[in-house]
Amino acid sequence: MTTHREPLASVLETIGETPLVSLHAAPDDVPVYAKLESFNPGASIKDRIGKYMLEQMLAEGTLSPGGTVIEPTAGNTGIGIAVAAGRLDLEAVFVVPERFSVEKQQLMRALGATVVNTPSEDGMGGAIDRAHELAEELDDAVVPQQFKNPLNVEAHYETTAPEIYDALDGEVGALVAGCGTAGTLMGMARYGRELHADTYVVAVEPEGSLYSTLQGRDVEEGEYKTEGIGTHDPATNELFDADLVDDVVQVADRDTHAEMQRLAREEGQLVASSAAANSVVAQQVAWEIRDDEIDAPFDTVATVFPDSSERYLSKGVYDDYEQWEG
Repeated sequence: MTTHREPLASVLETIGETPLVSLHAAPDDVPVYAKLESFNPGASIKDRIGKYMLEQMLAEGTLSPGGTVIEPTAGNTGIGIAVAAGRLDLEAVFVVPERFSVEKQQLMRALGATVVNTPSEDGMGGAIDRAHELAEELDDAVVPQQFKNPLNVEAHYETTAPEIYDALDGEVGALVAGCGTAGTLMGMARYGRELHADTYVVAVEPEGSLYSTLQGRDVEEGEYKTEGIGTHDPATNELFDADLVDDVVQVADRDTHAEMQRLAREEGQLVASSAAANSVVAQQVAWEIRDDEIDAPFDTVATVFPDSSERYLSKGVYDDYEQWEG
């Protein structure tokens, strides 16, 4: 986040150092803090992995100077990579399932990237397959593959987590985050567990997602409106480490929608559905810590608000639940 203390050479230098803000609805004696990732220049947490992954791949030689990055993405990762690619003189191509945010796709194109759509019914698996097909057709093209690239986890281990812990003087009892690729939660969890082995870690997913099956639970697969988190095919989400997770909590779309509206109305937080789902679960964890139902090293919960609601207004996020397209 820009401090205004001195001029910066590039927009890449404004990525990270986002605000950490308390939630009013949490219990007073177990505060919940949310990292506001819409303060990044591309307006989401994915700016972090866009910058980190491309810089590391260039340094390692897995990405050639002037080369092409091809990524299957629901949108925000594309924007984050496009912001970084433009500053690093790289070409960017994104493969996006049709049903995802039109606003995000417009922004990727505005940043100079090429967007290739795949059928919604093929899901992210179809987008991943198409991205690798395109990479084979082009010279000097690579697929960073956020769903299985350890640099995704490393980005949050090196940036997001230390920022949270520094702001809270290292006293974080529980970490809560939604899992799409799972990079954010895994990076935070690794960092937290290294400091305090009993840090309580919670993964968040929408009802209908299947992350819970990785903990041996029998959950019903279904469609969900919440964007950016969840999976219909856990096999494609190779970064998720069940050993680092104490619980996976599912949130009904209706509860997420209500929390989006509450956060705006009561807390001035214009956040999207994944942030609202994180908020619901983070508050639940805080109350359970307060009531001694969860044993955590500190009476503090930290979560992330990955992006803002502005990119989803066309989907009716602030309309009645039935009108929300998801």
